[in-house]
Amino acid sequence: MNKNNKKPFVLAVVGPTASGKTWLGVELAKIYGGEVISADSMQIYKGMDIASAKPTEAEKQGVPHHLMDFLDRGESFSAADYVQLANEKITEILSREKMPIIVGGTGLYIDSLLENVRFSEGGSDEVYRRELYDFAHEQGNEALHACLAELDPEAAEGIHPNNLVRVVRALEVCKVTGRRFSELKRESRLVESPYNSLIIGLNYENRQTLYERIDHRVDEMVKAGLVEEARQLWQESGMKTAANAIGYKELIPYFEGKAELSDCIALIKQETRNYAKRQLTWFRKNDRIEWFFLDRFNKNNEILEKCKKSIAKYLEM
Repeated sequence: MNKNNKKPFVLAVVGPTASGKTWLGVELAKIYGGEVISADSMQIYKGMDIASAKPTEAEKQGVPHHLMDFLDRGESFSAADYVQLANEKITEILSREKMPIIVGGTGLYIDSLLENVRFSEGGSDEVYRRELYDFAHEQGNEALHACLAELDPEAAEGIHPNNLVRVVRALEVCKVTGRRFSELKRESRLVESPYNSLIIGLNYENRQTLYERIDHRVDEMVKAGLVEEARQLWQESGMKTAANAIGYKELIPYFEGKAELSDCIALIKQETRNYAKRQLTWFRKNDRIEWFFLDRFNKNNEILEKCKKSIAKYLEM
């Protein structure tokens, strides 16, 4: 009997982009009577469907999906917001006696939710925050990230220079509290998680296989209307939030007549591959993830059988 059997069980499916998380989440939901909670920082926004690989109704196969396609593009959304809403959805799903299944590639969201991270660290200083954004605009994201690296090397190591929101927040917390952001983050994890969770990670032993899947998916996105969707966002709002999403920002030079479409699409593929590398770097730090290397399996039903065995074994521990 699992020692945490009194806690509600939550299943998570994580991994890099194009690894098959959506498919596996839906299949496991069908097997266990589950509902999916998205953990994708871009699928939350309305109108950003193709580049964010938001699943279609056909792909959902009738399985309820939550925290997807509900936020206007101009609205901000933090990891703390995600944890609050995801906890509410987990409670709702459990009340229906269904299994909550977290599916996505935004590691910060997943870790914060399942590790019960508290977000009370530090207050706010809007003037200083604005100064940091102005500095990044004038000097570049790398320069601002270097400031964080000098002040809090541990925090800087875990935040990509282009993740401007998190770099700014870390610096703001350091100034307001007089303490390192990384120290406060560690303290925030001292409260035990309310969930009994198993995390399944999807990846490929042959990295080239993943890259080929990424390239193919970008080609499929273009066929599905990616360029038209991005153009509409660009014309409506100059991108705003979409400018942070891979698949949109790379097309801006094409819309401005400064680059060929083929070059922009090639850049989307490269940036997506780089993003997958960053996702894997993040997830590898979590030793709780049980990794499934998909190129070891010949058929999808073999993957599902392996998952079922892992879930049964975990619950019986």
